[in-house]
Amino acid sequence: MRRNADVCLFLLVAFGASWLIALPLWTGPVSPSAFQLLGIPIMFTPSLGVLAVWLTRRRGTPLREWARATGLTLGPDRGTTAPLLVAALLGVPLLVAIALLVSAAVGVVSLDFAGLSLFRAQLGAAADKVPLDPRVLYVVQVVQAVLIAPFINAIPAFGEEWGWRGWLLPRLLGDPAVAPMPAVAPVPAVAPVPAVSPMPGVSPEPAGVPGPGERRPARVWPAMVLSGVIWGLWHAPLTLKGYNYPELGAWAAVLFVGFCVIFGALLGWMRLRSRSVWPAVIAHGSLNAVAGLALLLGDTAAPPNAALAGITGVVGWVLLAAAVLVAYRLRPVTTPR
Repeated sequence: MRRNADVCLFLLVAFGASWLIALPLWTGPVSPSAFQLLGIPIMFTPSLGVLAVWLTRRRGTPLREWARATGLTLGPDRGTTAPLLVAALLGVPLLVAIALLVSAAVGVVSLDFAGLSLFRAQLGAAADKVPLDPRVLYVVQVVQAVLIAPFINAIPAFGEEWGWRGWLLPRLLGDPAVAPMPAVAPVPAVAPVPAVSPMPGVSPEPAGVPGPGERRPARVWPAMVLSGVIWGLWHAPLTLKGYNYPELGAWAAVLFVGFCVIFGALLGWMRLRSRSVWPAVIAHGSLNAVAGLALLLGDTAAPPNAALAGITGVVGWVLLAAAVLVAYRLRPVTTPR
């Protein structure tokens, strides 16, 4: 337990603070505006957990060193990070668009490109006050959601990503740079031992290979899945109230864990590939900007079922899983060293 005390502290702060902030949802009326109002401060609670670990379990580690270990820089190779930032900005909207079209193709959503009935319904009375045709307004919102909103959303998205992908994922992978600092015991002076030649037929231990008793880094996939499950469960103060899947009620919490595991694997790949948290931040901010807007192309006569349609529905899971497998196959990632 002591070896994982930092993980326990991080989870206690992240989960405890999120439930504390979400208390009004459980003691008063639930509304979409309440989700938005409380959701933003909740997104910063994982970063509070990282700060708690740094101040208590990594006392003495310089801030610059801690920032580098938790991905706050652009990584050791900016030539790798820069394309990932572009891919995060433009690739996520592309995945969202493909998920919507596939959803329509398999019959789980009915699109209304001509009338934009669902978008008009969402505008409500404001539609008469906006001096733009709803179709023009929708295009303007799409452009804004793709090119501008991700950078605005990056502020709260960073609050999550610094915790989940910046610190927790490398910690689960055994990265010593983010693990608790070991206690250093005084080493008694000993007489030098003469070098011993290896016995005939016995190869010396290769450099970089952990010897007996040394801790080997965990494999990537178990850590990816575990961090995704934790990320999904952390949303429970909101998802138990039907957030993201209102038609499911409390079961939304279960469904959203599945989405977090798959999308979290994609974000984790970006983090490990670049050694930076910023591609994951931009991808997260982009998803929050475009996911809901895409479903507004639906028809009010047959509203889309968010559990099945779109990037956060089952159709989106399949598409994201394919993207994850391609990414890991073409550009493999390794555990931090």
